[in-house]
Amino acid sequence: MSSTVFDDAVNRLSRIGEQTGCSKLVIDALSHANAMLKVHVEVRMDDGHTRYFPGYRCQHNNILGPTKGGIRFHPDVGAQEVQALALWMTLKCAVVDIPFGGAKGGVSVDPKALSPMELERLSRSYVRAMADFIGPERDIPAPDVYTNARIMGWMMDEYEKITRVKNPAVITGKPIALGGSLGRDDATGRGAYLCIKALEQRDCLTPEETTVAVQGFGNGGYHVARLLANDGYKVVAISDSQGGIYRQQGLDVKSVYQQKQDHRELKAVYCDGSVCETVDHDTLSNSELLTKDVDILIPAALDSVITCDNASDIQARYIVEIANGPITSDADAVLKDKGVIVIPDILANAGGVTVSYFEWVQNRTGYRWSETKVREELKEVMSNAFKRANTLVQEKGLDFRDAVYAVALERLSNAIEAHGTPDYFNGA
Repeated sequence: MSSTVFDDAVNRLSRIGEQTGCSKLVIDALSHANAMLKVHVEVRMDDGHTRYFPGYRCQHNNILGPTKGGIRFHPDVGAQEVQALALWMTLKCAVVDIPFGGAKGGVSVDPKALSPMELERLSRSYVRAMADFIGPERDIPAPDVYTNARIMGWMMDEYEKITRVKNPAVITGKPIALGGSLGRDDATGRGAYLCIKALEQRDCLTPEETTVAVQGFGNGGYHVARLLANDGYKVVAISDSQGGIYRQQGLDVKSVYQQKQDHRELKAVYCDGSVCETVDHDTLSNSELLTKDVDILIPAALDSVITCDNASDIQARYIVEIANGPITSDADAVLKDKGVIVIPDILANAGGVTVSYFEWVQNRTGYRWSETKVREELKEVMSNAFKRANTLVQEKGLDFRDAVYAVALERLSNAIEAHGTPDYFNGA
């Protein structure tokens, strides 16, 4: 049987757990999901026909609190992928020390092929199928790939209709007008940005002399590129699903983003107001972007894009994972031997779930935070997590991925072992 993304996630967990002295009890517990629900999401299409789309929700582990995780609409969504994403969410929440466990959900569908009304029916139907499986004190969904604030608003509304109770805390990532949090839109990219700023301070990086390549120009990739460019970093390469652009002198990130929004194409441009001019640039593929000679590589699109087949070609000094699982476990050793420092996804993209936690807290207390407070609290959470991992790097000689996993495993171990260990039950 071929290895799946979940198998790969468990293999990495087992390797790091063994290396850091985590007990087999804990690794076994984290290698199995608490619950997995598969449904067929029924949707009445605009032409009157009914279609059925496979839908999933995995609750991986709730030892630290109710489970939390996004919902993605994508043709490749499947049970193994959802389980892997839920496992990473468990680790992610533990790394940043927020009281959630990990979950994930999705529907196997091409949302681009649906009309707006079909998309709304799909979203509401998914919640009807999952209504007994989710809840503000059980499992709290959020947006993910090809879902957004509007879709979360539809889902919250459907849940409230079913339960007949106003309960905005059941979903996070909602529109501001429906109880969403200020600062949620750029939280994932900002979290990665804060990790890079911590690296800047630790390793004395000079922004103007530091080049950056970003694979994936969605919400996370755009905002980290924008924030870095504002600080003087030279963003030289950007790509989306259609391909990439490269300019050695650097790209105007906001102009490129404006072009993409207005014309649905990625092109190196400079915009003055609504007038945009094309500047000299090279085109490249997504695979070529990964191996460009840059200082910081940010994979922010798909999982498993760096494998043992291309890891030896990576030239970046740092990799900051915004995508979930962009590096396979068999590539870890190759990158380590090359001296590449990897800030893993369970820390680098934790800004999103952290601000989702802030949103959940605001919904439950009925008190809205300012954007300044959200950003200050996010900075503190990310800084504390980075410092804790970096201490293990310095004191125990771990690489950064292993150190981040060690932080998560320590918190999870303390909670799991508090229920009793084999030694306790055997009277040892």
